[in-house]
Amino acid sequence: MRLSELLSPDRISILSSDESSLDKHKLLARLAALLSPHTQIDTSAIEATLVDRESVQSTGIGGGVAIPHGAMPSLTVQCAALIVSSAGVAFDAIDAAPVHLIFAVIGPKHAAGEHLKTLARISRVFRNRDYCVALAQNGDRDSIYRSLVSEDGP
Repeated sequence: MRLSELLSPDRISILSSDESSLDKHKLLARLAALLSPHTQIDTSAIEATLVDRESVQSTGIGGGVAIPHGAMPSLTVQCAALIVSSAGVAFDAIDAAPVHLIFAVIGPKHAAGEHLKTLARISRVFRNRDYCVALAQNGDRDSIYRSLVSEDGP
């Protein structure tokens, strides 16, 4: 599944420098709030799913990237949201570095294979460190979205 099918500019949030002190739980809550209107699932249920997954192991994969994710039985399609922080935020990443790109994905519980393919696709897009740094410095949701769609390739 293409990133353009999962994400839209209205589900991209750019943190101000004042918000760089937000903790992981508040970031997950913000991601849930971005996802809720598109999925028609209550924000608190999405947040609980993301928090439950984070309690197993941090989804901060290093290199300034985190990919919180989870599965919900009531979903029929995958959906994504992105938080961008030029300053970086603490996220308990495996390299202990601040995270600049937090790309959340939720999907149907019955579609584990598709979910894993999506996580792999996101990881592939974000493995280019120079690209991630440039994306995190971009202050415009539409430009960030267009850049992700372009980087995801044909």
